[in-house]
Amino acid sequence: MRILFFGDIVGKVGRSAIKHYLSKLIDKYQIDFVIANGENVTHGKGLIEKHYNELLSYGVDAITLGNHYYSKNRIAEYIDDADCLIRPLNVEKNIGGLGSRVFEVNGVLIRVTNLLGVSFMKEEVIQPYLSLKELLEETKDEDSIHIVDYHGEATGEKICFGYVFDGQVSAIVGTHTHVQTSDAHILENGTGYISDVGMCGAYNGVLGFERNSVINKTVFGNEARFELKDQDQELINAVVIDVDEVSKKCKEIFSIKLIGE
Repeated sequence: MRILFFGDIVGKVGRSAIKHYLSKLIDKYQIDFVIANGENVTHGKGLIEKHYNELLSYGVDAITLGNHYYSKNRIAEYIDDADCLIRPLNVEKNIGGLGSRVFEVNGVLIRVTNLLGVSFMKEEVIQPYLSLKELLEETKDEDSIHIVDYHGEATGEKICFGYVFDGQVSAIVGTHTHVQTSDAHILENGTGYISDVGMCGAYNGVLGFERNSVINKTVFGNEARFELKDQDQELINAVVIDVDEVSKKCKEIFSIKLIGE
């Protein structure tokens, strides 16, 4: 089973990048199932229903979220009916929806789980270790491939989490920092791992945002908001995860980086 996972999709340019490259990547790498992190899809924060449906129309099968899961409160209007959306499992606030979902592809079950990290994060969450441990106990008789999106700031925290759950899930992929790491590999007990998949968005910006607006705030202390450009070179960051359908162990994981014209 070959799974394609896209890093955080940022704004209009990110959505355009998915539109332009998704089908080509599916064909090139013989992909069976597509996951994308969508917490930055709508104007850089959150995900409205229109953009949720837009990503599905391009061929995305499952969409995970992150710390901006409730940045657009309109998500409450559709989250309970969004069968392909996975919000963070370990948020304390009841926002509806599910933090882990099972999909069926050619008779094979694929579970997708979304978790929020704790280091340098402001959200009130249940400890991610406890949340995943409880989920694994509840689903121990389920014969499924299991992909975990660990949305966190600290690389070290993600690495620790990977070692703790090595062999218990098929892959743990980090999201949130928007910078692709070069550590995609298979842990010793068969779990695929990468600290951060990266992002899909404006290549010439800062983390997908218009660079001058970020520079003015970060370097010079101005209180202006981060801005987004409607057009830019499109950057795609993703990973391909190849999982054995019998053992549910990862056979191969490698990163993809594409820069548009």
